Amino acid sequence: MLDILIIEDNKDISTLLADFLRKEGYAVSAAESGENALDLYERYGAKLLILDINLPGIDGFSVLSKVRENSNTHVLITSARTGKEDQLKGLMTGADDYIEKPYDIDILIAKIKGIFKRKFSMDEITVGDIRLNTVTGKLYVGDKEKDLTSKEFELLRLLMENKGTTMKKEFLFNSVWGSDSESELQTLTVHIKWLREKLEKDIKKPEHILTVWGVGYRFEE
Repeated sequence: MLDILIIEDNKDISTLLADFLRKEGYAVSAAESGENALDLYERYGAKLLILDINLPGIDGFSVLSKVRENSNTHVLITSARTGKEDQLKGLMTGADDYIEKPYDIDILIAKIKGIFKRKFSMDEITVGDIRLNTVTGKLYVGDKEKDLTSKEFELLRLLMENKGTTMKKEFLFNSVWGSDSESELQTLTVHIKWLREKLEKDIKKPEHILTVWGVGYRFEE
């Protein structure tokens, strides 16, 4: 999974920001159109989207709306459109923040660091009586400790971080195994079964990892 996906049609701005972020140690990719952005996001995923509104083809609002169908990934809009209506539309569509251009790149990077510190540096993710230690990779269900493989850990973390959101099978597979993986989509189904065996009281009637038929999976408390 990418750390940051920059969605910006101005190549000079995109290249400059990507260079700064890579120097800070982030895994970054960039897209110059809404269509390209959605393709990259579905294939690789991203912890943070930096999203411009004025894009060729699909505009930023439409990209945001599409992303919000499957994920609650953090979205930071950066736009020269400074009107109140645009800002409200962005926030109501699901953006976490709206920054006006031109912005100070040092301030933007400080905001990004703050997002990653608050959202992704947690030592533990807790949902009900389920605890996932992100340092040790250990899973605790009530007072019982469960071992996880690396892929089980990545998959469960992604599901728990997006609690309550239905996530497409293709997105989960590409985020955990990568779009270039030689594994098949059935691998995801098998790992979901293994996780259910560790989480659920009755794997035939799961309460936490729910199947949304024809779409994917959703994690519930």
